[in-house]
Amino acid sequence: AEKLSSMKDMDWNDFLQRVCSLLDSTEKNTGTARSKLNLLHYLCTVAVRKEVASRLISSQLFPILIQQLRVAANWDLRAKVARVMGLLALHTSELGENVPVSEAIILLTELIRENFRNSKLKQCFLPALGELLYLIA
Repeated sequence: AEKLSSMKDMDWNDFLQRVCSLLDSTEKNTGTARSKLNLLHYLCTVAVRKEVASRLISSQLFPILIQQLRVAANWDLRAKVARVMGLLALHTSELGENVPVSEAIILLTELIRENFRNSKLKQCFLPALGELLYLIA
């Protein structure tokens, strides 16, 4: 996380491009899903740094996270994406106007409504929804 927060813009853009391309991959095999889960777990660990969280939430990563939350067939992936979004919202120090937070809130609300009886999923989505609401309040 320290290395990420001290990266130069060019290195940061390369890192972000690799992260986004892996998350945006449409391959449907087990290895890809496992790679995405591992990457999301890594993002959870680095999102606790304010500098990193602020840079990540303001980047093209946040819309890709929203897209993954919408299209991922694997519920583990959706839960981890929601966790990353919640951690980014919790630890960011600034929120730009271009960050699609309202879209994320609407999607999380819809997912909670659709899966109302599944308490495990609600436990995954509610914290992220709460952090996003607190961030914009």
